[in-house]
Amino acid sequence: MDISSFSHHCNVLFDKAIEDYHKMEPADAAYTSYTNPYPDHSLDNVLFKKSRIDTLQWHLEDKIRDPEIEPAEALRIKRRIDALNQERTNVVEQLDLMFYRKFSGAPRLPDASINTETPAWAMDRLSILALKIYHMQIEAHRENSPLAPVCKNKLEILTEQRKDLSRAIDQLLADLKTGKKTMKLYKQMKMYNDPLLNPVLYEKGN
Repeated sequence: MDISSFSHHCNVLFDKAIEDYHKMEPADAAYTSYTNPYPDHSLDNVLFKKSRIDTLQWHLEDKIRDPEIEPAEALRIKRRIDALNQERTNVVEQLDLMFYRKFSGAPRLPDASINTETPAWAMDRLSILALKIYHMQIEAHRENSPLAPVCKNKLEILTEQRKDLSRAIDQLLADLKTGKKTMKLYKQMKMYNDPLLNPVLYEKGN
């Protein structure tokens, strides 16, 4: 892992994963039978999985807002979105574990601080930004769209945001490597997906 240009590597991978998804015929938002092109258990494999989950969820979020959608279909999609949210959290935590293992042996300076977010959660934002940029580009160049000028301005802001976030991620990784910062692993501790912790679910069993 070349941490000096790691964000660039992620941006290239995310962009390609998104473009490849949209080349599918049809580009089905519920499509899940895909082949991960990267070796099992590799960092790129997990990054690709992260991008695919985000892309699937993006299109499902669009679809569920159809005012003419059938209630049963809306419920099915909502359940799928809920499942993807949990998958997303699991993948981010898997990424953070990989980063933790990489930097756990780094020397820690006496005044080392903890960052406001972990590397993987920062990369979660980077993955979402890639999707926003991809779709904003479409809207910025859509013919006869009254919002095209507004979308072009938003696209510039998103592009600048990605540059800033990319630099921040690379700096965070550099600080972890040199011991200026340290990281801890905290699980999200989501309760609503657990039938033993969600009162709406466990009270039905009583």
